[in-house]
Amino acid sequence: MPKKVILIAAVTLDGYIARHSLEITKWSKDLHLFKEQTYGYPVIMGSNTFKTLQSELENREMIVINRHQAPVDVLSKIKSRVCFVIGGGRTYYRFIPFCTHIFVTPHPYIFGKGVPLFAGNNLREVDIKFQKFVEVDKKNGIIQYQYSITK
Repeated sequence: MPKKVILIAAVTLDGYIARHSLEITKWSKDLHLFKEQTYGYPVIMGSNTFKTLQSELENREMIVINRHQAPVDVLSKIKSRVCFVIGGGRTYYRFIPFCTHIFVTPHPYIFGKGVPLFAGNNLREVDIKFQKFVEVDKKNGIIQYQYSITK
């Protein structure tokens, strides 16, 4: 099982990761940072997120899960010390109890409806501690915030 399980997401100001479950996300301005941070590590995603990818994620083991797979079983098969959970909303919801870090990049959009960051009922409260921020697009005020989860 990885020592670090990092949830990484681009979100709108109203907390959505997409307008609908099969949206190809072209609005995100942090894809270069996403590639840099996840390069060489396994990435876990739901099947809808996989369907929205326009190409394979180079030099990353892509682990596509379905709703019947238990997160602990998925994680126990990963040999890397670090892995990333890259979406979608149901996958984030199911894996948050196992995450050690959250990297979130708010974008200056308001969708009003769509796929929430955590798509599920009864999300438990999670204690987080700010670690640092990474400037993504200074001109447009886009910053990635990095938090550790203090369980």
